Amino acid sequence: MTVDHGGGTANNTEAELSDSLKTFGAVLKALREEAGLTQEEFAPRVRYSAAYVAKIEQGKRFPPGDLPARAGEVLGPVGAKVLAAAAKSLTRKALLASWFRQWAGIEEEAITLYAYECRAVPGLLQPEAYIRAIFDRRLPPASEEQIEREVASRLDRQQIISTNQHTAFGFVIEQSVLERHMGGRGLTKQVISHLLEMSTRRNVEIQLMPTVQEDHCGIDGQMYLAETPAHQWIGYTEGQRSSNLISAPKDVSVLLQRYGKLRSQALDCRATVKLLEQMRGAL
Repeated sequence: MTVDHGGGTANNTEAELSDSLKTFGAVLKALREEAGLTQEEFAPRVRYSAAYVAKIEQGKRFPPGDLPARAGEVLGPVGAKVLAAAAKSLTRKALLASWFRQWAGIEEEAITLYAYECRAVPGLLQPEAYIRAIFDRRLPPASEEQIEREVASRLDRQQIISTNQHTAFGFVIEQSVLERHMGGRGLTKQVISHLLEMSTRRNVEIQLMPTVQEDHCGIDGQMYLAETPAHQWIGYTEGQRSSNLISAPKDVSVLLQRYGKLRSQALDCRATVKLLEQMRGAL
């Protein structure tokens, strides 16, 4: 079993994910039985098949995001709250690699979040089709069920942009990431359109780093920076199947200096929008 870890691929926590899915399934089963319903009676009321409900209760299927709301119509508001809490714990924790969870928690609480990406579009800005393309090309290959879980996890993480409206999000992305046309030209067009849409949000700034840029201080690779509610800055970097959480002030200071320089070397937000529109028009 693989798990979401940021912008690219993932690590292995199959046992933990299986246990979490089984726990969610047990909660759903207990609530259903408390309501005096069989799976055959409950399923049509939540607009799913009985076989699908059975697999969720057995911990063999990841629950759809709208299941708590649908179940609330049958089980009542208390049942809906219990299921929603169980689902949030599942998507926020179980599908995240153990070494990514600490950063994910910081990410959710951050009042400022910066990212520089030279590998792929940042995870928080990836449209669903791009997420699927990433996981579809991963080695070793993942099953369809695994991919569905990964996609759901990453889409769930992305909600912080809309829910944390007082958080300032800044992204510097290498132009070459888009020029790679990962997944094909059609998908690249979707990605660019999504970036343009995200750039209209009041709390999001997106800058492209030109492919030709003689002054470039991001040679050491991608970086993420978050400012906590206590105004402490924390850094995060990723490698092949590993990550590094950086909290020592002197080391975080280095990342902040580099990120500040990268922002000055990249195109500003208006120039970025213009370039993105040109790139989309050329596809």
